[in-house]
Amino acid sequence: MNLVTRIADDRAIEVPAYQGHSRGFTRQVLVSREHGSPHMTLGVGHLAEGGSVDTVLHSFEVSMYVFSGTLLVTTQGQTNQLGPDHVICIPIGTPYTLRALDGPVKWLNMASSAELNDGRRQDTFFTGETLVETTPVIPDMRDPRRQNTARFDSDSMNLAKLAGGSPVNAPTVSPSMATALLAYSGIGVKMLVDNQVGAQLHTMFIVDYQPTAIAHPHDHPFEEAYVFVEGEVHALVDGELMVFHPGDVLWAGTGADHGFENRSTGRVRWIEVQAPQPPARHSYRFSREWEHLAHKLGR
Repeated sequence: MNLVTRIADDRAIEVPAYQGHSRGFTRQVLVSREHGSPHMTLGVGHLAEGGSVDTVLHSFEVSMYVFSGTLLVTTQGQTNQLGPDHVICIPIGTPYTLRALDGPVKWLNMASSAELNDGRRQDTFFTGETLVETTPVIPDMRDPRRQNTARFDSDSMNLAKLAGGSPVNAPTVSPSMATALLAYSGIGVKMLVDNQVGAQLHTMFIVDYQPTAIAHPHDHPFEEAYVFVEGEVHALVDGELMVFHPGDVLWAGTGADHGFENRSTGRVRWIEVQAPQPPARHSYRFSREWEHLAHKLGR
């Protein structure tokens, strides 16, 4: 099962559960239970200039990746000032507030498990408490008190630059395997959200495909969604050839086979989310390996 959709700001609407508890907040839902996903609700949130959301908590975990504007997130005794390419993870049951600073804000909003829509159970709770907004702090990923935030830096995808050393005071992220770039066959993967920042149910990361990079068709025992932000990529999804551009979104449900190829002369980039988190082993099932086995067995 798969879904293809597209980010469109004019499709953002008020969220019924937030009425009376927010000002200037709207959301476009991209993937949800209504689309067949039990593990994620993926959408694009918007706060108008001066907009805000009252203190709220959820029975699911949330990550927010800021596309544009400046978002103030007050949670766990601090106010985080998040600009473009900042991301924050909010654990299950953790109260937080949102406020737009100096203009409108737009962000990718990932919730896992998927929000409930059965009319029987509640998963979003406005507590009525006032979280004191402290002096906003731009997250410093070297600060151990900021372990639920991250920032994507394009330089972190530059393998040639990462191959050399750097002064101890230069990195914006303390270098370790937890912050490393995974690079193979012209593909680069930079993790943003996983259990290192407190997520237990989902991951979020950046993927780059250089010209000629290819991933052959495969599937997973979990769901994935792809938010394309740069370049043009060809994909084979459940046997159907598709072409994706910035603003397009693909959801691949559990067992949906998919593969990607960069046939252009430029870079392809997307934001990818997975839910639940991949298992330690057997997270990929490549079609051609099992086809090879069938051939060897004469089937």
